[in-house]
Amino acid sequence: SHILKRNRDLTKAWKGKTEQLLRVNEHDFTMRPAFGGPAIPVGVDVQVESLDSISEVDMDFTMTLYLRHYWKDERLSFPSTNNKSMTFDGRLVKKIWVPDVFFVHSKRSFIHDTTTDNIMLRVFPDGHVLYSMRVTVTAMCNMDFSHFPLDSQTCSLELESYAYTDEDLMLYWKNGNESLKTDEKISLSQFLIQKFHTTSRLAFYSSTGWYNRLYINFTLRRHIFFFLLQTYFPATLMVMLSWVSFWIDRRAVPARVSLGITTVLTMSTIITGVNASMPRVSYIKAVDIYLWVSFVFVFLSVLEYAAVNYLTTVQERKERKLRERFPCSCGIPHSKTMMLDGNYSESDANSLAGYTRNQMVPEEEKPEKMVVHLAMSNESNSSRKRGLKGHVGLRIIQNTHAIDKYSRLIFPGTYIFFNLIYWSVFS
Repeated sequence: SHILKRNRDLTKAWKGKTEQLLRVNEHDFTMRPAFGGPAIPVGVDVQVESLDSISEVDMDFTMTLYLRHYWKDERLSFPSTNNKSMTFDGRLVKKIWVPDVFFVHSKRSFIHDTTTDNIMLRVFPDGHVLYSMRVTVTAMCNMDFSHFPLDSQTCSLELESYAYTDEDLMLYWKNGNESLKTDEKISLSQFLIQKFHTTSRLAFYSSTGWYNRLYINFTLRRHIFFFLLQTYFPATLMVMLSWVSFWIDRRAVPARVSLGITTVLTMSTIITGVNASMPRVSYIKAVDIYLWVSFVFVFLSVLEYAAVNYLTTVQERKERKLRERFPCSCGIPHSKTMMLDGNYSESDANSLAGYTRNQMVPEEEKPEKMVVHLAMSNESNSSRKRGLKGHVGLRIIQNTHAIDKYSRLIFPGTYIFFNLIYWSVFS
């Protein structure tokens, strides 16, 4: 008998005593405590373990938290000499009454079950109960992207009883704003968490009535440095690159056209990449304003060269007709004559300006050529023989259209003015 008493299964004996001590089988726990009387108060506090992700495309967030409920159920009271509580796991939860709190506007949620269900139940001798669980929930967050990426977002996680109205169950924050605790190590890659706070109010459903609803509110401010490197800085560089066209010779058609088309296509790629990672909202975002204004500047630089090229062609056509009408410039003093065919450029004229009539082929021998007389000023030989730098600078000035000269000032000045207004309004 001593051996049998020594090898007794104390676990089973203690479990039987516990069920008898709490009198679980003696009551109907499908009914709330104090059924038929006033609403049972259920206090709530939350400890946020992590804020896992924020999705702009799906407009939701994922949060892991410890959710704790406090209430009093006299049916679970038990005598105790030392006034100590009893702690149980999730197996006892299925046998007693617990509040039916759910997350409003949640998309997905689950209770962690590794290695067992992360549920804890603590019962005190006077019937007070602490019910705690570890939950991960993905809930909807209505975001406003009108100031994106210079925006701040406020999201909330809402808790409410599913079946019991405010006449049967009164949800409240157990310690007011102190009921919400957060881990100091919580951080997000794109956002700065500014603050957490709690609120509560009543929610009305036309078919069932009024319910107490608790809110966990948190405010997020987006980090701008990532978007400066990936969006704003490349767009600004493309606009500045399009201005290089104003300093290129107006006759270098392939260079100016290819530069304009390249910057336009690059801006289109940047705009497409930004919009691909954003929800298809029906309003204009702050980044859209910047990118599309930059795109307009790049596009206008292409149109500017089209205007310069067209006006240059019209001007040359008029000069050609004028030369055909007055082929001889006899009587012009201090002139030197050279021969050119009908199609010539100003650079050709500059390079042949030093030839005299004796060096040219007679007009009678080349009837298909046109004789051009260039009037030269009475400069000394020393002043005409300047360095290569001054000669190149003269050619650049001669090959620059008036529209290019004005564009070199108007385009940068306007773009700088736009940036001043943009960053003062949205930052």
